Amino acid sequence: MNEAVSLQHVSFTYNKTAVLKDVCLTIAKGEFLGIIGPNGGGKTTLLKLIMGLLEAQEGTIVLEEGMKIGYVPQRLPFDRHFPMSVLELVLGGLLSEAPWFGGYGRKNKNRALHALEHVDLLNEAHAHCGSLSGGQLQRALIARAIVSHPHLLLLDEPTANIDHQAEEHLWELLNQFKGKMAIGMVTHDLDAAVNRVDRIVCVHRTVYPLPREEVCKHFALGLYHKEPLNQ
Repeated sequence: MNEAVSLQHVSFTYNKTAVLKDVCLTIAKGEFLGIIGPNGGGKTTLLKLIMGLLEAQEGTIVLEEGMKIGYVPQRLPFDRHFPMSVLELVLGGLLSEAPWFGGYGRKNKNRALHALEHVDLLNEAHAHCGSLSGGQLQRALIARAIVSHPHLLLLDEPTANIDHQAEEHLWELLNQFKGKMAIGMVTHDLDAAVNRVDRIVCVHRTVYPLPREEVCKHFALGLYHKEPLNQ
């Protein structure tokens, strides 16, 4: 089986409103999938269905046996004044492995430090989370997502609200993961997505594949329709 994730005829309705309908999608092992679409089109819902945070009313979702999923949310709802270090934030990605009596062992702390080193934040391990810039916080959240060594990494608009330099650093980081794990990334950065991901799908009440040549500049304006670039 070369598929990390398979969704077959999946539908999800919220408050009698169809959010996603008849979705068929597979993500191959090691594939970098770009996910685009209009606001409210169902992109975040799609990620939550894959993670099991939401349950589809119709269809089936099959994950590779024993799959671990790392998730980088669009925004992390936490008080930036809360007394939490960057290391403690990353250790949150190992919560399921923490002993029942609380605390983290040296092995887990070393894994968290290694994840921070991977995202070039080792020097900030003991800094207060609230002191990080937007780009640094995104990298810390990625460290939190990869510390458990996931098979699938899901990211919900990780380049939103960060400057161009931080965005480039983030793409360079994600490029290091290509082929090592499956990646599904929601993004509005269409120019970058076209050139850096393996495949693109559009989510707009359903999910359909979008060849690179059909990703037109109109998408940046929210006009989600198929139109070849050369028209």
